[in-house]
Amino acid sequence: MWGDDFLVSILETLFQVSAIILLLCSFYYFRHFKKIKRERKLTFPERSIYIITQVAIYLCAGSYLLLFLDRNFG
Repeated sequence: MWGDDFLVSILETLFQVSAIILLLCSFYYFRHFKKIKRERKLTFPERSIYIITQVAIYLCAGSYLLLFLDRNFG
């Protein structure tokens, strides 16, 4: 019924939307933990999520930038 290109473009769009939502949630939790960190010491699970969130944000931004540059120069 629909072509393969149409389904691939829908999947790519869904992936991009989900990545944006995950990134926004990561920013929210990062800011939330930063606020808690000023008020009290973070517990071990909170500190772990805080660090993982920081790393994930930078990895997501870096990988997206590399993919973007590859598409433009490739």
